[in-house]
Amino acid sequence: MTATTGSDHAQHPAPPGYHDHKADHLARLHRVEGQVRGITRMVDGDRYCIDVLTQISAVTHALHEVALGLLDDHVRHCVLDAAKAEPADADAKFEEITVALRRALRL
Repeated sequence: MTATTGSDHAQHPAPPGYHDHKADHLARLHRVEGQVRGITRMVDGDRYCIDVLTQISAVTHALHEVALGLLDDHVRHCVLDAAKAEPADADAKFEEITVALRRALRL
């Protein structure tokens, strides 16, 4: 799968910052996947609108939690490690965080 952000994996040869929490993130994403299938069944079964919206809200919250976890891992590992290794690169890493936050906050 290719990233759509324009990031080049060749520029990031180390394992991703979420490597230590990968299983947790995947478990959450699999739960979200199941919730989305449940929402599909709800719509297919003509369930009450508010019930469907409640489940959509729960999925949205769950995805936000995954995103926050990934962001936390990125800051704690990728950004801090880069800043320690090459302080001149710290500004670029902080700009990367700012862009990611702008993207994430566009709800």
